[in-house]
Amino acid sequence: MSEPVVNITNLHLRYHHKPVLQDLNWTIKRGENWLLRGASGTGKTSLAKAIAGLIKFDGKIDINFDQQNSLPAVAHYVANWYQFKDLEGQSNFYYQQRYNKQAEETTATVRAELENYGKNHQLDFADAEKLVAALGFSELLNSTLIQLSSGEHKKLQLVEALWFRPQLLIMDQPYNGLDKLSRKHLNSLLEEISEGGTQLILISNDRELPAVINCFAEIRDGQVHVTDAAHIPDFKLETDRPVPEFLREGPVSKTESIVHMNDVNISYGDKQVLKNINWEVKAGEKWLLQGHNGSGKSTLLSLITGDHPQAYANDFSLFGHRRGSGESIWDIKKRMGLISPELQWYFDASATVRDSIISGFFDSSGLFRTPTYTQSTQADELIHYFGLTEYKNTLINQLPLGKQRLAFLARTIIKNPELLILDEPCQGLDQHQAQHFNKLVDELCSNGTTLIYVGHFESQLPACIEKRILLENGEVKSVEPILESI
Repeated sequence: MSEPVVNITNLHLRYHHKPVLQDLNWTIKRGENWLLRGASGTGKTSLAKAIAGLIKFDGKIDINFDQQNSLPAVAHYVANWYQFKDLEGQSNFYYQQRYNKQAEETTATVRAELENYGKNHQLDFADAEKLVAALGFSELLNSTLIQLSSGEHKKLQLVEALWFRPQLLIMDQPYNGLDKLSRKHLNSLLEEISEGGTQLILISNDRELPAVINCFAEIRDGQVHVTDAAHIPDFKLETDRPVPEFLREGPVSKTESIVHMNDVNISYGDKQVLKNINWEVKAGEKWLLQGHNGSGKSTLLSLITGDHPQAYANDFSLFGHRRGSGESIWDIKKRMGLISPELQWYFDASATVRDSIISGFFDSSGLFRTPTYTQSTQADELIHYFGLTEYKNTLINQLPLGKQRLAFLARTIIKNPELLILDEPCQGLDQHQAQHFNKLVDELCSNGTTLIYVGHFESQLPACIEKRILLENGEVKSVEPILESI
């Protein structure tokens, strides 16, 4: 019989005073690589952090490392998103900061961050360079951390973990933000380090997995339940709630053209990020924006949302008005709803769920004014629709990631905007939550809402999407009807 590497006995764990895991027992034997699934909020992340020794718990966790193994005798946890600090050790960034030229001077470059990591763990930088190349990240070594997109931050996080090569590697949502090719390369790298002696625990509800995953489990009712490879848990909400009444009436667009770009170019110094972009989004159209990590998607979206200062230097119109013709950024934002991983990262952590949702009316990072009775009522309707009633007075950053994302989705749609910009909106959601949200997107768009949707996972797209624009290295590679492209 294989020797247990991790043996968990009678584990009890609370998340912000609420019981999550109770009398949990789980044994991981040498040679086993696990996939851990479960609905949002069931305790997957808490269990991972407990195994890694990052949080307190009641019960017993014994880890028996191989003393003959040259790999670090560590249970290393990789969080679901990369948290970084500026050169002064602060992390109080704001959403638009990544497009501010002065911000480049406040954070380290990717190269400096990796060099510092290697120094702290006595690692050879040449090994990191191989991983950087394998994940298609080499061109960003001299970029600053504040400039990176969510997918690029994920790659940096993955490079550090794979470079470290601990005996036990626990990865929380490792595929978030990665394009299809990057997910394939990641799986190859995970197979390589597994063959070299690293055991894996992956927390994910995705289907694309490395071949070395040979054990499967699901957290349900505070317990670990061993399953087979084919088992995909069905995460159902208790009720099929009707869409709130105030979202059933479509917004009125006063112009036929919502977005119009004519030979748009964006550069940072000698690096050109967008090259001669020509694109028009007409009222009521539903677009899918795709491209590999680093292809320019985030920069393109920042022009539309009014957050990028170089919009004024281009032939670019929003809602029928050329940028710089007198409208303010707030005039633009009040007509659109946005969700992105970056917006969630930089949001006011002191806001409650209810306040966060209401702030969508004002396009603010937190609630700083008193809402009207109607605004408060509509927020409560959305809170009920997304199943967040019991959490409405909880701080947004105290929710499990999946439920945080649902709250931000509610914030995005609360003003029933003309244009919805949904950048990886299903990151962090379990399978049913993603289906639940996309059903709402379909219903909103059937009423005339214009949609720009960014998503790498074809299985997590709303049915309403009609067209796709594909970027490659900052250029438009193709524009085509969705049925012909997927």
